[in-house]
Amino acid sequence: MTTLFIKHAYLVTMDNHQTEIPDGGLFIRDGFIEQIGPMASLPLAALAEQADETLDLSGHLVLPGLVNTHHHFYQTLTRAVPAAQNANLFNWLKTLYPIWARLTPDDIYTSTQTALSELALSGCTTASDHLYLFPNGSRLDDEIEAGLSIGVRLHASRGSMSLGESKGGLPPDSVTDSESAILADSVRLIERYHDPKPGAMTRIVLAPCSPFSVTGDLMRESAKLARQYGVHLHTHLAETEDEEQFCLQKFGYRPVGYMQSVDWVGGDVWFAHSVYVNAEEIGVFARHHCGVAHCPTSNMRLASGIAPVKEYLAAGVNVGLGVDGSASNDGSHLLAEVRQAMLLSRLKEGITGYSLSNDPNRKLMTAREALWLGTRGGAAVLGRTDIGSLEKGKCGDFFAVDLNRLDFSGGAVHDPVAAVVFCQPVRVDYTVVGGKFVVREGSLVSVNEAELTSRHNQAAKRLVSS
Repeated sequence: MTTLFIKHAYLVTMDNHQTEIPDGGLFIRDGFIEQIGPMASLPLAALAEQADETLDLSGHLVLPGLVNTHHHFYQTLTRAVPAAQNANLFNWLKTLYPIWARLTPDDIYTSTQTALSELALSGCTTASDHLYLFPNGSRLDDEIEAGLSIGVRLHASRGSMSLGESKGGLPPDSVTDSESAILADSVRLIERYHDPKPGAMTRIVLAPCSPFSVTGDLMRESAKLARQYGVHLHTHLAETEDEEQFCLQKFGYRPVGYMQSVDWVGGDVWFAHSVYVNAEEIGVFARHHCGVAHCPTSNMRLASGIAPVKEYLAAGVNVGLGVDGSASNDGSHLLAEVRQAMLLSRLKEGITGYSLSNDPNRKLMTAREALWLGTRGGAAVLGRTDIGSLEKGKCGDFFAVDLNRLDFSGGAVHDPVAAVVFCQPVRVDYTVVGGKFVVREGSLVSVNEAELTSRHNQAAKRLVSS
């Protein structure tokens, strides 16, 4: 039994009432929130006596742990590769596929530790990763093992590519697998690792990579398998205009229509990006309760476009945030992605001719709305009701930021919640998952940052220079 008592914090609960508690307390027992409220309303003496640790977070903003809905951890090893710095998606992929073909199991382990450490230092407590190529004996097990070593909740996606260049796909045949092997490994991973219970640290997702790298048969069989076992489905969709043309030419459908044709719509499905969709297709997502992982920085980095986030939200589509691959973002800072989502939404309004004066019913995205995407929105996209807000009975996942720092001066005194979004993103001071510290006083708890950085740099240098 472990207990943690947080006192005198500015709590942002992200509950249905958007409750904020300027002088709040939070008590966690065995990974779940047992009590939360204003300090004046809590049985302080009893909680302090029961707590294994009491932490006074006066002057700190405490928010629910951020939820990352789309990433490729292994891509931390190919950040800022010169040949891929100025390419659009398809050319970027073609440049990097041969490099990724050299990945080893140790590379998967190291890059996972790096990405999750970065995420934890930005306030992330739950992350979904999409690993879709397995060269040189690599397995999803390597990622899962590394994830457990960091302590962040992991939705590990068994990605796949089966449609190589010889069959009209984009990736080289060397990084594809047979459909029978993909499906057999998917069953193995679900039966070994998937935990459907509240508070789960590891869940498995089935995630054929994209319309241009897998066959329709694999999409259909993956959907059947996922529904047989009750796990979620994930893929890239409608990220670029190139993909739209590929789907029309190869399948006779636009990307969303193609998903409908292979039974990939439902509350157990979420799509990464979904930039190029029309009003009718947004309606399809809404009717079938599909989720969207919005990746603003990646979409800007690759010049892919701007997803219609406001339209999704207006239609009732669940939207979460993703930092995406660290070779199409070059960082894994989820709080920065919250800020980016807010700013890009405002830019899109300006591009489309929006004016504050001529449409009183359409407003700019606020800091709190952007935080909702990073917390409650992400939890909904991943199909989790146990995370995303600070409420009794939910997981004891949160992050804390010290407001008494130069970065927030002049902002936190006016609106501390908005300040952490509008001001430049910072490293968080504490990240707690299930009542256990992953980041304490701005430092990682389970790994040595300097040693990890050195090991990661060595792997990256070998991978690109081989």
